[in-house]
Formats: sequence, structure tokens, C-alpha cells
Amino acid sequence: QVQLVESGGALVQPGGSLRLSCVGSGTIFSRYYMAWFRQAPGKEREAVSAITTTGLNTYYADSVKGRFTISKDDAKNTMYLQMNSLKTEDTGVYYCAVQTWPSGLLAFDAYDNWGQGTQVTVSS
Repeated sequence: QVQLVESGGALVQPGGSLRLSCVGSGTIFSRYYMAWFRQAPGKEREAVSAITTTGLNTYYADSVKGRFTISKDDAKNTMYLQMNSLKTEDTGVYYCAVQTWPSGLLAFDAYDNWGQGTQVTVSS
């Protein structure tokens, strides 16, 4: 079982930046496809970004392309999401997740191990 803990969420003004972190424990971090999801109030949870075990391939939702960057440091068992040029529509709870059984980077239903989430609020 992988334990995941997110941090870095905050209240930020539009145009600002945040860096989210997801620290994992309980297993070898580098084995898993990992992803960031978010859930805005009244909306379904959506995949924001994902990264392969090697870190060489990534995915970004169209709404965040060019503004968000996903990365990971396997030595620190940590995944990051650098968020720049934040917009009010980026507001939500951000979760990190892993696929316990590899099913494909874009198999978002297969991400089955979740952190508790961190709140990001973009508002003036």
C-alpha cells in the first residue's frame, strides 16, 4: 500500500504560481504511473496531469497545457506540480494518485491509491 500526502495548496491571486508536492511512502515510488487530479466545487474530479515511471512521458489536460509542469524526484519519493499563470477556474482540491496495477498512463479509472488532497483557491 502506498501512502500519499499532498501539500502546497494555498490562496493565490489570478496570474500567480504555486507548487504542489506529493510525498509517497510504503513502497518504491518509481514503480508507478502517477497523476494529479482536481475537483472543483460542484464538478466531477478530472485528470490534470500524469507522468510515467521513467518521467520521460507526461500528459496534460488541454486546460493546463503550457501553464502546469509535472515532475518527480524518485530519490525523495516526491512528485510535483508546478502551476503558473493560475486562473480562477483552477480552483479546487488537488489530489495525487498512483496506479497500483499498471494499466496505462491515460487509464484514469485505474488510478486507485489516493492522497487526501490539498486546496487550491485562485481568487482576487
